[in-house]
Amino acid sequence: MARRKLIVVSNRGPVSYGRDDDGARVARRGGGGLVTALRALLEHHDVTWIASALTDEDRAVAAESGGEPMPEQTRAGSPYRLRLVAHDPLTFDRFYNVVSNGTLWFLQHYLWGLAWEPSFGPEFRAAWHEGYVHANEAFAAAVVEELDREPQAAVSFHDYHLYLAPGFVRERRPDVRMTHFLHVPWPEADYWRALPADVRRAILQGVCANDIVGFHTERWRSNFAQSCKALAACSTQSAVYPIGIDAAEFDALRESEAVLREEAEITASRPELLVVRVDRTDPSKNIVRGFRAFALLLERHPELAGRVRMLALLDPSRQALAVYSDYVAAIEREARSVNERFGTPDWQPVDLRIDDNFAQSVAAYKQFDVLFVNPVFDGMNLVAKEAPLVNRRDGVVVLSENAGAFEEIGRWTMRVNPFDLVEQAEALYEALTLPAGERRRRAEAIDTYVRAHGVDAWTETQLADLDRLSTILS
Repeated sequence: MARRKLIVVSNRGPVSYGRDDDGARVARRGGGGLVTALRALLEHHDVTWIASALTDEDRAVAAESGGEPMPEQTRAGSPYRLRLVAHDPLTFDRFYNVVSNGTLWFLQHYLWGLAWEPSFGPEFRAAWHEGYVHANEAFAAAVVEELDREPQAAVSFHDYHLYLAPGFVRERRPDVRMTHFLHVPWPEADYWRALPADVRRAILQGVCANDIVGFHTERWRSNFAQSCKALAACSTQSAVYPIGIDAAEFDALRESEAVLREEAEITASRPELLVVRVDRTDPSKNIVRGFRAFALLLERHPELAGRVRMLALLDPSRQALAVYSDYVAAIEREARSVNERFGTPDWQPVDLRIDDNFAQSVAAYKQFDVLFVNPVFDGMNLVAKEAPLVNRRDGVVVLSENAGAFEEIGRWTMRVNPFDLVEQAEALYEALTLPAGERRRRAEAIDTYVRAHGVDAWTETQLADLDRLSTILS
């Protein structure tokens, strides 16, 4: 495989800096699926990664480097360069909390009830112009400086934080080759009309400055093409690249000491049947409705009392935003309600754990009889792929039809409408009572598919398409 020069651009970088107990600077692997997904790029290509300085120590590192890229390496020893963009705190808050996560995330996951929200007043306009636009200009300026060093490099943008940056780069470097992968759903054109006209037009024109825009599913890709035509009269190449996972990594994790320790704790207290969900505490994950569907299951099937439990392992997410902290409170209330209604001194039907504990999540993956994945909408949802890969109980996946993963593995899951509590309760019951042979057939089919469609293929297919397009246009 030829090593090519690439500039990767994302809000969150592959490492974040901090201090250890002795006060020494340490680099910790960045969180999120994006870092894992792009690891193959770092190992096989000559990469400069541009990302936001997120921690105090990140900002100190950025100041010391004068904004220049710094040498780093992966755990496997592969070298790359990291350039951190330090935004002033107010700009970053407006860019990240108000526009990216407070607005675009909710739009792209269909989370607004349009009778009441959104309402775009002067505060949003300030956040857009003085936060999102400024941050994207800063990213674009860093990209252009790196292109001055490496004019032949291709640029790979990622996600909804960076919709405007490709347009700013294109204005200054018309011949650069750029891709943009969107890890989130893309809603239909009419839903985008909730945004002010100038904002949605700027977003679409910025994304269309790329040579290729990638999505997890045909559903999201076709919505994008429709939106471009209907709302901004612009277009670009778009394609479907469903993200995979690193099967070897999860095979190793499954037998790691940390996972085995967590698994021993789970098996010591588990009932006969275990329903598992692993999510972030994000409204798009539909956790509250999931608990209500589980309560309906217990109401309709009292014979399951004492025999089944839902283990909900939730990673706290974006608690600086009131809507997220409010959602955590709603999750806790709903779990408590289910336990008060159905629980006994010897049995609690819901075991809710809100913590960042990946080893515990992998241990739960191994132990589920039913995996419950019911997001309102999700770009992909890697839990639906990770968990079956390490499970050893022929567990059944109950999967929302609005998760991107459904387009790939849905035929081997129990399909549910994430808004239909009755359907979800019935699917949970069917999954819990499915004959052993059918359970095994479905589990083996998902395992085979996931192993055959790994993360390396995801990155290389995108680069191959960019090469083909470059050849056509040159």
